[in-house]
Amino acid sequence: MKRLLSGIAALGVAFSSAAPALAECTNDVWNKMFERGKVVIGVKADYKPWGFRDTDGNLVGMEIDMAQDVADTLGLELELVPVQSSNRMQFLEQGKVDMFIATMSDRPDRREIVGIPLPPYYTSGTNVMAPKALGLTSWEDLRDKPVCGKQGAFYNKIVEERYGAQIIAFTGNAEAKQALRDRKCIAWVYDDSSIGSDLASGEWEEFEMPLASEDDNPWGLAVPLAEKECIFGQFMSGMQYNWHRDGTLIELEAKWGIKPTAFLAKENERYADWIKEE
Repeated sequence: MKRLLSGIAALGVAFSSAAPALAECTNDVWNKMFERGKVVIGVKADYKPWGFRDTDGNLVGMEIDMAQDVADTLGLELELVPVQSSNRMQFLEQGKVDMFIATMSDRPDRREIVGIPLPPYYTSGTNVMAPKALGLTSWEDLRDKPVCGKQGAFYNKIVEERYGAQIIAFTGNAEAKQALRDRKCIAWVYDDSSIGSDLASGEWEEFEMPLASEDDNPWGLAVPLAEKECIFGQFMSGMQYNWHRDGTLIELEAKWGIKPTAFLAKENERYADWIKEE
C-alpha cells in the first residue's frame, strides 16, 4: 500500500509539473510526508470525546481515530500534535503540523488561511451550559452577564454583539468549565455537541443546556492552503467522502458515546451507493 501510494504521489507531482497551466501544485507537504515516512496531524487534547487525554496521558477520541485512519490509508506513521482553537491554523501555516482535524467550524475567513477540503465531516451549533438553578430560558438572559468562553471560538464575538454578554475567554476548556463551577460566570458558551457530551457524562448533573442552539456550522479539517486543490486536498476530500459513504463516522459516534446526529445520518444516506444489493 505504501509503495502504491508513493507511486501515486510521484505520478501526481509529475503531472502537475508537466501541466502548470492546469494546476500550480508543488505538493511540498505531501512529498515531505512520504520522504520522512510520517504524517503529523494536529488534534485537540481538551475536547472530549473528539480529542482528549486518557488516564495514561494518551491522546484518544473520535478525531484521533480519524487521524489514525488517514495515516493507515497513507501507509505512514502517525504523529499527533495537540492544538488549540487559538493556534491550530498558525501551526499549519508554520509547518508544525501537516494537517489538522481539530473541531474547526468551516467559515469563509478561515478558508483564506487554510485549505478546507469538502465535504465537511461533522457539524455543531452554539449553545450554553448553565446551572439549572438559574433557569435561563432565552439568549437575552445573558445580557450584561459574565459568560465563560474559549479563546479563538468565532461565536464569542457573535454572542457579545448579538446578546450583550460579557465574554471571559480562557485558553483551555478545563479552565473555562472550572470557572463555571466556581460561579465566575453564569454560563459556558460552546459547541452544543460538546456540551451534550459533558451533560451525558454524569459529571454535570446540576447543569443544563437550556437554550435553542444557533448558528449551526459544518466542521472542516485542514491541509495547507497551497495544497487544497492538489494531491493532499483531493486525497482528504476522498477520505471524508468515504467516511460518510461507509458509515465510519456514525460508527465512531457510537464508539465514543456521542449522541447520534441527523447530519451524519443524512450524509451517509446522501453518499450511499445507489445500487443496493438485494
